Amino acid sequence: MRKAIVGILAVLSGPALAQPVVIAALGDSLTQGYGLPQEEGFVPQLESWLRGRGADVQILNAGVSGDTTAGGLSRAAWTLTPDVDAMIVTLGGNDLLRGIDPAVSRANLDGILQAAAQADVQVLLVGMQAPGNYGPEYKAAFDAMYSDLAAQYGTLYAPNFFEGMGPEGTDPAAVRDFMQADGIHPNADGVVQIVQGLGPDVLDLIAEIPEG
Repeated sequence: MRKAIVGILAVLSGPALAQPVVIAALGDSLTQGYGLPQEEGFVPQLESWLRGRGADVQILNAGVSGDTTAGGLSRAAWTLTPDVDAMIVTLGGNDLLRGIDPAVSRANLDGILQAAAQADVQVLLVGMQAPGNYGPEYKAAFDAMYSDLAAQYGTLYAPNFFEGMGPEGTDPAAVRDFMQADGIHPNADGVVQIVQGLGPDVLDLIAEIPEG
């Protein structure tokens, strides 16, 4: 009887009870899946893509439509619960829409990365590119803050959330079929392209998570 109990305990404590890697996706409507059925949003599609490549992973949807970097900062601490192993940060689009000073956005992102560092959580920081209508100085400051902060904190960095649809400067007409009617948010097919672009970076993020 004793041997049977020991055997059961050995099974229960073995690989069968291995927990999936938990990644929090902190972001705005692009992360949240605005305008799409739940299963077609960024988080479910990314999780499916990763699992299809052998990753035992759970992605938590911490996207809030309309959120700025300030909103993300206000949520960072309670998003980083003890079960979270890593975080994808995709914020800044709404800062652009509001014309917020890049120095303010940078400080907010800095605070998010500080919170992640304090929680000992690995991060993939996903950048955005500012349009030219705010002027070259604004664009230069905004675009550079992501790579600068990634280098400062030693986080992984993906230059553009929309990279899977084409590099910066891609003719908008070329991606029209991948966008919703508002021209801002991707449709389900667009999310497929985005996930294919960002997926390898997330696999790299998973590889950086310490075992155990």
